[in-house]
Amino acid sequence: MTQTTPSAYIRNGAGRLLRPIFAGILMLLFVLSGCEEHTPVPKPRGYPRVIYPEKAYKPFDASYCRFTFDMPAYAEVVKDTAYFDEKPKDECWFNLAVPQLNASIYCSYYPVRNRGDFDELVSDAFTMTNKHNVKASYIDEKTVRRPEDRVYGVVFEVEGAAASSYQFFLTDSTQHFFRGALYFNTRTRPDSLAPVIAFMKKDLDRIVGTLKWQ
Repeated sequence: MTQTTPSAYIRNGAGRLLRPIFAGILMLLFVLSGCEEHTPVPKPRGYPRVIYPEKAYKPFDASYCRFTFDMPAYAEVVKDTAYFDEKPKDECWFNLAVPQLNASIYCSYYPVRNRGDFDELVSDAFTMTNKHNVKASYIDEKTVRRPEDRVYGVVFEVEGAAASSYQFFLTDSTQHFFRGALYFNTRTRPDSLAPVIAFMKKDLDRIVGTLKWQ
């Protein structure tokens, strides 16, 4: 008969007690390492790649309008034939469509017959800018003044999730009144649209800076 010494008993007993503990520790380490490997990591936000057309301009000289300006060479003139199921107030209503960027510049012209017409058109321009841009975080108004061409007006640059990020009106204050507004045929996302808006603003600045009455 083999006699178990106290020291051997202690070693064997400790071994039996420690084995479950070691097994539990190993299992915990395995679970923790598995969780670390499968922890989801947020992916950076991505946006579709935009192919910008090469900057170039050509004259807008439609016979049904009383002005000219430099328009983007990659824009298409689309004449308006209806306004809310009604005939436009003047034949010089049109859009400058830029299919590559899913954008359009809505343009409308109003003849000024008297001071009352002029005051109403200016008031409407400010009202429409505020009405259509209720989600704007900031609206910067820039005055246009070119006495040599009899061109005066205001440019509205809008920041935030607004329907239109750039609007303007130009007038000679006696006969002509012309409005323009930039829109995108997509949901307004300021972050993703910011580079496209910046690209299109240069075209709108060109229109405002080159318009002349006929």
